[in-house]
Amino acid sequence: MQDSELDDGQRALALSLQQLTRRLLHELMQQAGTHHAQGRLDAAEMAYHAVLRENPRHADANHNLAVIALGDGDCERALRHFQQALDVQPERWQYWVSYLDALIQFGQLWTAAEGLEDARRAGLAAEAVDELLERMLHAHGAAALQAAAPGATAGAQASSDSRDSACAMSGADVIALTELFNTQRHAALEDLSRRLAARFPANPLGWRMLVLALNAQRREPETLLPMRHLAALCPRDADNLNALGMLLTDRSRLIEAEFSFSLALALAPAHRAACSNLGMVLQRRGRLQQAEARLRQCIALDPAFAVAQLNLSVVLDEMGRSDEAEASVRRALQINPAFVEAHNSLGFLLKDQGRIEEAEASTRRALALAPLNAAANSNLLFLLNYHPDKPAEEIFKAYAQYDARLGLPHRAQWQAHANPRDPLRRLRLGYVCPTFSNHSTRHFLEPLLAHHDRVRFERVAYSEMVSAQDAATLRYRSCFDRWVDTADLSDDALAQRIRDDGIDVLIDIAGHTRGNRLGVFARKPAPVSLHWLDFGATTGLSAIDYYLTDQPSAPHGSDGLFAEAPWRLPVPAFAYRPGPGMGDPGPLPVLARGHITFGTLTRAIRINHRTIRVWSQILLRVPGSRLVIDSGNFKTAASCDAMAARFREHGIARDRLEIGCHSPPWDVLRGIDIGLDCFPHNSGTTLFEMVHQGVPYVTLAGRPSVGRLGSAILEGLGRSEWVAHSESDYVDKVIALATDTAALHSLRASLRAEMQDSPLMDEPGFTRAVEAAFVQMFARWSAGEPARGPAADVPALSQSEALP
Repeated sequence: MQDSELDDGQRALALSLQQLTRRLLHELMQQAGTHHAQGRLDAAEMAYHAVLRENPRHADANHNLAVIALGDGDCERALRHFQQALDVQPERWQYWVSYLDALIQFGQLWTAAEGLEDARRAGLAAEAVDELLERMLHAHGAAALQAAAPGATAGAQASSDSRDSACAMSGADVIALTELFNTQRHAALEDLSRRLAARFPANPLGWRMLVLALNAQRREPETLLPMRHLAALCPRDADNLNALGMLLTDRSRLIEAEFSFSLALALAPAHRAACSNLGMVLQRRGRLQQAEARLRQCIALDPAFAVAQLNLSVVLDEMGRSDEAEASVRRALQINPAFVEAHNSLGFLLKDQGRIEEAEASTRRALALAPLNAAANSNLLFLLNYHPDKPAEEIFKAYAQYDARLGLPHRAQWQAHANPRDPLRRLRLGYVCPTFSNHSTRHFLEPLLAHHDRVRFERVAYSEMVSAQDAATLRYRSCFDRWVDTADLSDDALAQRIRDDGIDVLIDIAGHTRGNRLGVFARKPAPVSLHWLDFGATTGLSAIDYYLTDQPSAPHGSDGLFAEAPWRLPVPAFAYRPGPGMGDPGPLPVLARGHITFGTLTRAIRINHRTIRVWSQILLRVPGSRLVIDSGNFKTAASCDAMAARFREHGIARDRLEIGCHSPPWDVLRGIDIGLDCFPHNSGTTLFEMVHQGVPYVTLAGRPSVGRLGSAILEGLGRSEWVAHSESDYVDKVIALATDTAALHSLRASLRAEMQDSPLMDEPGFTRAVEAAFVQMFARWSAGEPARGPAADVPALSQSEALP
């Protein structure tokens, strides 16, 4: 017999044994289930154990053994088996419910809160999360009543006596702690506190002093463990529970934070800080009506509490009540004119209403008070991108100032990278993103990740997302080799994690959008870093090597407007994947209506005095035409009327405008004949959606790169004739389209097919170009070449050249 035949026989035998084992385990589980259902628990337990002897990671066997142990009151055994089941199948919500139910039954409520947070992130339904949280709070209240009831004193005294040895810190120890605290010797205080907390774990003083020492050294994230110890040792300390809740909120442990704030309020119903903080946790969990009620309760307790007024404005804005939100944040500033966060929040609100000058002034007031406030810095850069009148060079100066404040100071701590300098080996890619979810970025990020060469590249996700997983998240997870949740990690900790993971190329997806981790990139944790996709402009961080773009978005000669070196891909620097449910384009609206309908699905911030003037000229030159403006900024009648008033100044009557908000907007798109892109900041995803629905649009090529996305899309489509280079050219191109109904009818039928056949939807081709860019970038680093240089502008290598 030949060796190959022997190998084939051995493989066949092994396969047969595996199939036999699976069949036997299946039969054993059926027998165990029958015994279990009929109450023969000893027999069921024996059968489950027999399954685990063959497969210790059998999830159902572990879960069902835990259920039996729970019935026997065996806490340790039940929890151990529940945890083993969850380790194997964390997506099974039944396992989470059983595990958390056991923790509640056994009185391990803080552990239950921690587990419930993990369950929420794993996708446990919000209704189940809320029900379990309510049970935990009820259980805590019942335990507190029992502890305070007559007859409980003796037991409490016995418990206290049993802990005396763990609490008996000497007077000398207390004096030493006090002296170190008063003399601000924080490192020594930390060392002594740790030793005393370990020696006297039931004495809260050691834990309290450890928290103070860590806070004094600006190591707040490390205080979580001692704060949790304090909560267990001092369950009736409302201030401590509020402080713990704030720390948990900062680390996006929202369920634990809600539990902590709720306990604080149960102890002290008038605790205004806990009440306000609870309102914001409810807001972050999407429970907006409850959040509003809680915050109004807080304001009723203290109308001069500026923090609660600010928090209420955030909730009202998210509910689409922008006028009320603005009034609330202005009340906060009347109470405290030096309230940095309120100035920044007002700037954010005004920005979303398109009041850019006012937004800039408010944000700059925040920065004058706190120049290192990261949120205010990002907010300023974000809104400056939309300014209709500032030149690109002036805007870039603000980016350079941001780098000087929050980027360059980290250079002194940069470390050399030990990554092997071999661009032909399997490279490790790290994607840092807050939107691995049903977010607009999925239309472009999913195609890239889905087509990555899994042999050539290892992919690691660094996910800042703290909401429950949705269907898009599950798809994203399947695209990565490893998934790291980062919401609990400080910038320093995440930078060290990326370094320890050996990432070769680190990709920022967020820019200055919400949830960004640009502070991590400023620490240079990987040898090569780049920004791509969301935000659509430079980050301003010179620590980031490259900006992944294309020639239309960042024309040659514009490199001085980017802190990173522009790396120009073949047009475009995106591949678009439509979402489900868009439907067919439908017939051309003008044929049925008898008038042309123009349209935009953009946010209010992009609609400025220049776009309104030009769009009004178009409406005046095309008799009977209408303009549709539809987006989330126009949910209220007041916001719609305010926009209409701006057009009225140019002679456009209200009945020629259709302003509102529809989601999803597919029927709105089917009612538009011609799209009008915004300028100087172009629209984004909605331009791809327009073309896919058979709607041509005209764009004005403006500032790199936010003002040229529309041009890049049309270049990729092969329709550069719709790219205007002046406002008058823009008007003329729109008029030319509007007066050729036959051409519009033809485009309605053909534009989607044109898009599908173009680079705009060539997912594999785009992925190969990006992968080739990653290899070239790493090759430059391996050769010791700087990011800036002519090689950053060469076309991407072919697959055969770059991907051996």
